Amino acid sequence: MSYEPIFALFCERVKESIQAGTFAKLTLAKTIGDTEIKNIYFRLVINEDNTYSISLTTRYKTEEIESIHTLDEALLMLGTYIKNPFLTALLFTTDNDVTFKVNKKNAGSIIEQEPTFKNASPVMLEMIEKGIV
Repeated sequence: MSYEPIFALFCERVKESIQAGTFAKLTLAKTIGDTEIKNIYFRLVINEDNTYSISLTTRYKTEEIESIHTLDEALLMLGTYIKNPFLTALLFTTDNDVTFKVNKKNAGSIIEQEPTFKNASPVMLEMIEKGIV
């Protein structure tokens, strides 16, 4: 069984959390072995025209690289890092924490837990205030 269909469900959860105004943060973690890349952080940013984009900050051992994307582009990019080298994606919302994991057999799973964050990200709150979502 492949993890891709479960990862697609996870991506839908990300989109839903942004539309519902509950998004707090998203990160990729737990790499396979000791890699140069350590984390990828997914943040919302508001554009000058009152639309939003996604900032992907890729953290390496010696530097950080930030790039700006549309939501769909950012999710596609995140997908390229699953199993290469990340095994886990963590979505934090005000409703719950959603964890996507890939096991050794290439199967994906989604686990929901109580929310870590009581408030959405400051940018999410500003987007709600401005009526962007």
